[in-house]
Order: sequence, then C-alpha cells, then structure tokens
Amino acid sequence: MDAAAKKFLGEILTGLKGIDYVKPEEIPNIDLYMDQVTTFIESQLAPSNHRKDGKLLTKTMINNYAKNDLLPPPTKKKYNKDHMLTLIFIYYLKNVMSISDIQSIMNPITDKYFGKKEEHLNLTDIYNEVFSLEYQETKNIMKDVVKKFNKSMQTFENVPEEEAALLHRFTLICMLSYDIYIKKSIIEGIIDQINTDHLTENSKNTTGNHTNS
Repeated sequence: MDAAAKKFLGEILTGLKGIDYVKPEEIPNIDLYMDQVTTFIESQLAPSNHRKDGKLLTKTMINNYAKNDLLPPPTKKKYNKDHMLTLIFIYYLKNVMSISDIQSIMNPITDKYFGKKEEHLNLTDIYNEVFSLEYQETKNIMKDVVKKFNKSMQTFENVPEEEAALLHRFTLICMLSYDIYIKKSIIEGIIDQINTDHLTENSKNTTGNHTNS
C-alpha cells in the first residue's frame, strides 16, 4: 500500500472515530422553543453533516413530523427531552428509510414510552440501551472498512497507476454501497413484518369487539 493510499485510509478511519451520538445528559432538562431545538441539534450533530451548507433539522421538518404523527405535538410550543430524543432517532433513521417506515417503528415506541415517569421504562432508558452499543459497533465497522479497503486495493492490478487510484476508490464505494443496500433490504423486511403483525393485531381486536357486541 503506497503512502497516498495509507493517507486516504487514515482519513476515513479518523472520520469514523469523529462520529458520535448525543448523550442524554447533554440534552437540556428544560423545555425548548423551536429555534432552540434546531440550534441544539445543529451544534450536536454538525460533525456528521457531510453537506456543510445543508441544515440537519429545520422548522419545516419538525412541523411535518408532528403533522404526520411521527413526533408528539409540543406543549405550548415547547419541546421536552423526549421530543429531543425522538428527533435524534428520526435524524439517524431518515438517512436509510422513508418517513412512513420510520412511523412504523417509532410510533409504537413513542405511543408506549413517550412521557413515561422515571420509575418506569422510558424513552431515555431506551435511548441509552440502544446507543450503549455504539462504541463496539463503530469498532466493528472500522474493521470492516479496512477489510473492504484492502480488497479494493487488490483490484485492477494491470491498470496504469494514474487510473488505478480512481478505480480503487470507485470499487470501495461500490462495496460499501452494496453493504448498505443489503442491510437496507433487511431493515425493510423487518418493517414489513412489523406492519403485518400490527394489521393482524388490529384485525383480532376488531373481530373481538364485534363478537362482544
């Protein structure tokens, strides 16, 4: 592996190390107005924003989430900690799935755990449990990226050096994209099963109500 390739791989791994999640204790314990919400999200998740000129979360997005019943409505135009946690989940999920698919998996969670008291399992507990896996998962991804990078470097061996660098990077992008495609297909299959289970449960409840009447 030449110096340029090592430098390129090092930049990729450094970027991965820099990706972090918002800790629950970093979220203000006071209710926030819309402008404060968007400012907080921007400040916390800016390092993961590839397009520096684009907004991570806008007022229009938040309003649309509320209109589509993806985000519980604010209280007197203020958003609490559970709103913030829900928005963070939505932020990550919307990178790989549609709003309707996010609804399928988030609505059962918010319906059951949004606004729960501390003595019960609540949204903060769920957030902590899920993101506690983040550190090890990042390490696993870094190992996989190195493996794919090394494989990409072994392709197009008979191509002139000035062409090989471009083709190696293209190969790596294709390998990573295929990995995303496969995992996205798995996610969609799980969501389809969730929707099927939900329809079955609703059908049973409807049948039961008709029988009782």
